[in-house]
Amino acid sequence: MNNSGFTRIATAIVELQVANPTYNVEEIKKVILEAADKHVEIVCFPELCITSYTPADLFGQDYLLEQAETSLKWLLDETADINIISIVGMPVAVGNILLNTAVVIQKGKILGIVPKTYLPNYKEFYEQRWFASSKLVAKGQTATLCGQTNIPVDSNVIFSYGATKFAIELCEDLWAPIPPSCSLAQQGANIIFNLSATNELISKHQYLCELIANQSARLICAYAYSSAGAGESTQDLVYGGNAIIYENGKLMAESKRFQLGSQLVISDVDIQSLMHDRRTNTTFWQTSNHIDTLVIDCDASQICEDNNLQYRLINPHPFVPGGKLLDERCNEIFSIQVGGLAKRIAHTRAKTIVVGISGGLDSTLALLVCVKAMDKLGRKRTDIIGITMPGFGTTDRTHTNATVLMEALGVTQKEISIKDACIQHFKDIEHDMDNHDVTYENAQARERTQILMDVANQYGGFVVGTGDLSELALGWATYNADHMSNYGVNCSIPKTLVRHLVNWVAQQSDDIAVRNTLLDIADTPISPELLPAEDDGTIAQRTEDLVGPYELHDFFLYHFLRHGASPKKIYKLALRAFAEGQELPENYLSQPLGHYSEETIRHWLQTFIRRFFSQQFKRSCLPDGPKVGSVSLSPRGDWRMPSDAVPCEV
Repeated sequence: MNNSGFTRIATAIVELQVANPTYNVEEIKKVILEAADKHVEIVCFPELCITSYTPADLFGQDYLLEQAETSLKWLLDETADINIISIVGMPVAVGNILLNTAVVIQKGKILGIVPKTYLPNYKEFYEQRWFASSKLVAKGQTATLCGQTNIPVDSNVIFSYGATKFAIELCEDLWAPIPPSCSLAQQGANIIFNLSATNELISKHQYLCELIANQSARLICAYAYSSAGAGESTQDLVYGGNAIIYENGKLMAESKRFQLGSQLVISDVDIQSLMHDRRTNTTFWQTSNHIDTLVIDCDASQICEDNNLQYRLINPHPFVPGGKLLDERCNEIFSIQVGGLAKRIAHTRAKTIVVGISGGLDSTLALLVCVKAMDKLGRKRTDIIGITMPGFGTTDRTHTNATVLMEALGVTQKEISIKDACIQHFKDIEHDMDNHDVTYENAQARERTQILMDVANQYGGFVVGTGDLSELALGWATYNADHMSNYGVNCSIPKTLVRHLVNWVAQQSDDIAVRNTLLDIADTPISPELLPAEDDGTIAQRTEDLVGPYELHDFFLYHFLRHGASPKKIYKLALRAFAEGQELPENYLSQPLGHYSEETIRHWLQTFIRRFFSQQFKRSCLPDGPKVGSVSLSPRGDWRMPSDAVPCEV
């Protein structure tokens, strides 16, 4: 693992010849050299790759076993000056039994031999005809192989260097009700390698991917799978060549199946993030069983300190999936918001709900949630009181959008200007109205909140808050103003996602007026509109000019909270995520990607860290609101931090 917390691993498919170890190790060597050139730290090959998986009764021939050992010796000599750790599969005789094993080698040395535990003996697989289970291996068993003595032979072993700790299981082991990787992960293994030889059947690949994904998520680990491919016997079965890497349930990289020739699949896996999740997941460490596990130390000199993460896709918009997932995600999030608000309305027996409508994104989303909640409860939409409160910075565009939307949705409308009240307030506190400082801005915000609260009292209701997760993270809310409500429906929706939710509702609507208004709101610059508009009537105060681009802040927030990443690591990830030329799949990008210089990213990251720490006092007294994703700032469940905590430098 390098100093940013990543380990570069690979899983390989090699084109083999059946029962020809001499040819096979030459192909394996080529791939090892390729992996070493790409600064891979650990590379894994398929099950029994030195002999191939399909020699069948030839496994009982001494000649094949001798050739396998001779070929492994050649491979050790040829890679003696290479730091990379390689995991190859071969049959190994130990005493009276033959084992199907993974042999771990580095710099010409055999570090350990890991035998397979669960041997299939059904349908097309008859491994028990040739091999014995690891259960028959005595504790402390060693072997002599390729002239090297006292080599540990154990299925319960962890190979370790630095924070990187990997373990191995073989093919059928993963299909067992309780795979060996379960206990290995509980003992500290954060990468599991699986040497396999799985044949292809209709729908089997999908099942395999789901199995690996679930295992990696359950164990909070990286799971690298390498299965036999081209060159294996096709007498009765076809082996497609599956090289797959998952990390905590997420697909990181995979091979193309049914390809001729060799393939090398590489990924930079985030060990630091995995360990963070294990420490914060109390269920994981509560289930740990402390058993006697053999730990074998590896040479750490192969660590790639200058890891540029070229083998890891960094999603610049981690809160917003692209492609087909976006519609599904928006539907689920909106349903959670609506369900939470509907329950609160029913529980409080509120006669009305009150929401301030500015014509901006956040208040629009809150209003849409209110409408659907009332529909869900079978209540009249007129029980929603939407209030526009024009101030000194209100523009015609936002005001018109607010009124048109409320009329189209059929809610009760009120308009209460805050200008006269604020002017009187400035006189009372002797504040110069031409001084457009924080007092000038916050007085307007607090006046609006007072109106909302008092109207809610008048009509037997409560105030629905509009503030979003990004604003809470940055403290971009006036204390005891837009910071406060009776129920905040947007409290765990980041700004980058709010825009997509509004767009999504627009696309669902059959009402032309509603759709067009929502689309225009989504296209309006984000602003609190607390400063007078420009001479041409356009918005003068643009939030992102003041606090920075929300796509950057949401990226910082995600990695800071979800993965516990340090500012230094977040900076490195951001450089990669927003770099020009990074090719991302469809399901990563939901909108055009911005590109930022190193100086710009560093500047706004410093802003994020400074504001996140200094504004904690606002988050310490947040109103209730529904959690919709893995990142939330509720002081009651998700984020507890002293308001006096000191931030570090980026």
